[in-house]
Amino acid sequence: MRCGTGRALLPETKEVSIAFYRGAPRRESRTRVNERIRTREIRVIDDQGEQLGIMPPQQALAVAKEKGLDLVEISPTASPPVCRIMDFGRYQYQEQKRTREARRRQKTIDVKEIKFRPKVDEHDYQFKKKHIERFLADGDKVKATIFMRGREQAHPEIGRRILERLVKDLGDQATQETMPRRQGNTIHTILSQRTSGKRADKKS
Repeated sequence: MRCGTGRALLPETKEVSIAFYRGAPRRESRTRVNERIRTREIRVIDDQGEQLGIMPPQQALAVAKEKGLDLVEISPTASPPVCRIMDFGRYQYQEQKRTREARRRQKTIDVKEIKFRPKVDEHDYQFKKKHIERFLADGDKVKATIFMRGREQAHPEIGRRILERLVKDLGDQATQETMPRRQGNTIHTILSQRTSGKRADKKS
């Protein structure tokens, strides 16, 4: 296309900026060991816990190989990074063992529900109370529920008295987390194990 002056008109162009999102910088997920440590300088701790000072990784690796050990980066974010001379295989084993022990110690608190009827007899009451004591001793919480049918719903005070007796009978073993609450044809309360501190406060 040409204008009146005889010059060709170039098509109109628009400048478009494109931004490439690279996300957060990628982090090294695994521990860097031996030749994988590529920083200029590192602070070195030997296998006895002694500070060897700051040196290039190649020099520290030579010291580690003389002892038949590995050079392991234990604090990559320090300036300079901190590395230790150690048996890396043994270090991994101990870390895995500590992780397994930590998982074993973690206790998932369950809420166990024990149901009573308003006309519960003494034998059944004592039987269920022993179950509650066992659950509390295991560190679980207990939802003690009174289940009412038909005309029993017209007398919720009977269920409340059973729950009040239960809390009293459990004594220092339990803490009542919620007051008895009615929901439909049930009344319930939540019980948990009383800590030693609370028990001591009560005695004092």
